[in-house]
Amino acid sequence: MKIDIWSDFVCPFCYIGKRHLEEALGDREDVEVIFHSFELDPNGAIKHDEDIHQLIATKYGISYEQSKANNDSIGQTAAAAGLTYDFDNMKNTNSFTIHRLAQFAKEVGKGNEFVEAGMHAYFTDGAFLNDEETLVAIATSVDLDEKRTREIIHSQEYLAPVRVDETKAMELGIQGVPFFLIDDQYAVSGAQPVSAFENILAQVDAKNATSQQTLVTEDGANCKDDSCTI
Repeated sequence: MKIDIWSDFVCPFCYIGKRHLEEALGDREDVEVIFHSFELDPNGAIKHDEDIHQLIATKYGISYEQSKANNDSIGQTAAAAGLTYDFDNMKNTNSFTIHRLAQFAKEVGKGNEFVEAGMHAYFTDGAFLNDEETLVAIATSVDLDEKRTREIIHSQEYLAPVRVDETKAMELGIQGVPFFLIDDQYAVSGAQPVSAFENILAQVDAKNATSQQTLVTEDGANCKDDSCTI
């Protein structure tokens, strides 16, 4: 089985959906998981003076308290999946450079490990994903070459594969992430519950369908455009 996943490093539901899928897969060794680049906000700024709560409050015209409550709710969902989200220290930033590094990692067989390390750094450790030393630390934590990593950071290398992933997303009509494509047949949108992933995987295993389908439950939270870029 092959599972292609489109996600962004700053999408909270992407990390939750990733963990739910992993729990549903368990110890299976017959599944190839491939992550693809998707920028929620390609024109996003590198740095912001405001914290996450204020950025969201300003964007949606809500109070700071409402924004914080919404983020706390997402944090509770993450905690139920075994993740720790530190919203107070998250540093919103453009994700293009780390996507390029992810493409490099994928090329050398470290793509999935790099995605995990990058998401953990952002959501749990409050890492700034456009700081060179931070990016190098993430890369070397999964045994990527430090010198090569720095070269990529200071270039436009791996731009093409990022754009290829994003073009494929457009062709598939992907408007929000996470988005999962199983065996090029089953399209699953959003951070589905573990039970939903288990049901979908069972259907794929049983080969109950041969044409592309969209199998989505009601609770598939996701991020669309830059609507929950945090």
